[in-house]
Amino acid sequence: MKDLEQKVILLTGATDGIGKAAATNLAGRGASLTIVGRNRAKTGQVLAELKARSGNPNLEMIICDLSRNAEVRRAAEEFKSRHDRLDVLINNAGAVFKSPELGPDDLELAFALNHLAGFQLTTLLLDLIRSTPGARVVSTSSAMHARGKLDLQKTPASLEGSGTLAYATSKLAIILFTRELQRRLNGTTAIANCFEPGNVKSKFGAYGGADLGWVNNLIYKIGALFAITPEEGADSLIWLATSPEAGALRGEYVSKRRPITPSNQQATDMKLAEQLWELSEKLCQEIAARTVQE
Repeated sequence: MKDLEQKVILLTGATDGIGKAAATNLAGRGASLTIVGRNRAKTGQVLAELKARSGNPNLEMIICDLSRNAEVRRAAEEFKSRHDRLDVLINNAGAVFKSPELGPDDLELAFALNHLAGFQLTTLLLDLIRSTPGARVVSTSSAMHARGKLDLQKTPASLEGSGTLAYATSKLAIILFTRELQRRLNGTTAIANCFEPGNVKSKFGAYGGADLGWVNNLIYKIGALFAITPEEGADSLIWLATSPEAGALRGEYVSKRRPITPSNQQATDMKLAEQLWELSEKLCQEIAARTVQE
């Protein structure tokens, strides 16, 4: 079935897990697909696999360390130099770390990678999204958002608490970002939604070879016994990105192809969503200005 031959899709976090499963599906259906990866050799290998398996010649890659503001800006410009439309943007890249740590732009790494990178990439591509009929933005959140606690004054650079809490808070931020993005897209044909993939068996926790500590490693090993496959975890992602039925959703948090109410009360606070957007804009601007000065 080559039902996506006219669609231009950009997918981050495409070299492992649900991202790779989604890329395989989208490439096989004929999409003009650009995958984003951090490691050139690994991303190139995945791209070669996708081409061989799908026979689709319209596959490309962009190498980008999404934890770096300047890299995200470069990736967005690279994509815009190649394409004049964007039917689907999938913000799927993310990671969990053993403990909170400062990233290269002096922000807490989970916040920078899991939330701010997707925010920045989306806003840099908003002109293409708004001008492409029926464009969609799909972002990967998590049921772990329930454990998150967003403090706009502290969260972006805080090293307090655990790596799991930092991860949960970043996934809470993705739900808020999605809601505010949809509000700002109202009046256009573009839509934004996010989803939780479930407990997926993948290499997700191994970003950069990170050791999550023996407690978390044990939890992941036990959880893996009951985990679903990456293909199953990618189901809601692919459904939100491509199905006619999902075109009716606006700013929703989805689980198993069904919009549900987030279990964290902060996730439904539209004032907080607007404030997070404004803070994220400010942070991106400050980092960009600092980079120019350096």
